[in-house]
Amino acid sequence: MSQQRRVVITGMGVISPVGNDLQTFWKNLTEGVSGIGRVTAFDVSQYDCQIAGEVRGFEPVKVFKNAKDARRADRFAQLAMAASKMAIEDAGLLQAADPERCGVMIGSGIGGLRTLEDQHTVLMNKGPGRISPFMIPMMISNMASGLVSIEFGWQGPNFAPVSACSTACHAIGEAWRMIRDGDAEVFLAGGSEATIVPLGLGGFGAMKALSTRNDEPTRACRPFDRDRDGFIMGEGSGIVVIEELEHAKKRGARIYGELAGYGLSADAFHMSAPLPNHEQAQRCMRRAVAVAGLNLEDVDYINAHGTSTPVGDLAEVRAVKAVFGDRAKNGLIVSSTKSMTGHLLGAAGAVETIACVMAIKTGIIPPTINLENPDTECDLDFVPNVAREKKIRVAVNNSFGFGGHNATIVATAFEG
Repeated sequence: MSQQRRVVITGMGVISPVGNDLQTFWKNLTEGVSGIGRVTAFDVSQYDCQIAGEVRGFEPVKVFKNAKDARRADRFAQLAMAASKMAIEDAGLLQAADPERCGVMIGSGIGGLRTLEDQHTVLMNKGPGRISPFMIPMMISNMASGLVSIEFGWQGPNFAPVSACSTACHAIGEAWRMIRDGDAEVFLAGGSEATIVPLGLGGFGAMKALSTRNDEPTRACRPFDRDRDGFIMGEGSGIVVIEELEHAKKRGARIYGELAGYGLSADAFHMSAPLPNHEQAQRCMRRAVAVAGLNLEDVDYINAHGTSTPVGDLAEVRAVKAVFGDRAKNGLIVSSTKSMTGHLLGAAGAVETIACVMAIKTGIIPPTINLENPDTECDLDFVPNVAREKKIRVAVNNSFGFGGHNATIVATAFEG
């Protein structure tokens, strides 16, 4: 691995339930602010779950060149465009040196669900002749990646992974691999999701996957707590600019940290449930740390998948204990920022990788809020309720998706 090209993080952009820019996002995470509330986008009175992590105050018309372009993009693509522009500006990369060496890898777990729902309604009420000619390009999951590449004229590798809740982690990891192997110098990578629509809320509710603590929205998402009863849907986008180290140094870029390792595996077990002891998640974590050239003892912090589901949280804790042994309870710090953002599905891995990088950069570990009565088997150091100051050199982000998709990213402090 020492002979391969190093990859650094030079820009980050976030649109989320706890903030529509990097600074607000991080401030609210470290202050333990919940972005969960009663759904405002539509009438939820007939739904079992009536709460979600909505993005508030977002004006897509300000993100695109004109209102027409904004209307021709589904909300997930609008969110991705906004986060991408933030990341580009943050990285100081408004003009690419060689567009053919700059790639885009932005995935979405579900894609344009709002467009699908709206156009199905048009079909049922007005007939096929009234379906929008933009329905298909607005709906397909690769379109965020496509629109961003068009916006910036980046002509390098461009595609969109789709692996449910592991999507953004896979996007960042595969972009990292392409830079490492010489296929590109720079990538915009991450994920975007906007599924808080009637069909999305109803579909996840039908699975009995969502919390029904409707009377206490800000306290509903409680990873690792004895009283957790399901996850909370969130929406938003997280995008990082990653680039080859010498490329970044040559242009005098600010470096947030290094993207050092990536692991992936499949449970090959069940459509939605994890393996009871998350054996393949164990392999995924071990692989990511090994690829980074590190020992397990080097890991300081894990931003857990931690969705607040009874089965998922327990399986992840068992996997962490199996991988890290005695250190799991003696020095390793774990927290779930989903307790504040909700679960951003295909965008989660990017938003949480950004949280890892910010923890490294600032020396502040965001808390797991609402952890009041820990599950007896969930007995790790979860940074309950209040952020903690501690120097972090190595941080791990876990993402585990429906279908048995597992992905782990390792970020480290940059040491030149």
